[in-house]
Amino acid sequence: MKNKVLRKLTSRKLWVSIAGFVAGLIVAFGGGEDTANTVSGCIMAGAAVVGYAIGEGFADGANSGKGGCDGSES
Repeated sequence: MKNKVLRKLTSRKLWVSIAGFVAGLIVAFGGGEDTANTVSGCIMAGAAVVGYAIGEGFADGANSGKGGCDGSES
């Protein structure tokens, strides 16, 4: 279950949907287009960081016990 949730958090479709929804809300409530674009950009930048962190976590988990960069061998 945990892996399923983490994989959803790395979905570009999810983050584009969230950014579009938030941008739409900003415009609907009287915010400017520039503000909506800035907020959407920040959401997508955050999504890139989240995706990278989760991806690295999966990679580290898959490589555990196989001898890593610390010089140990298994």
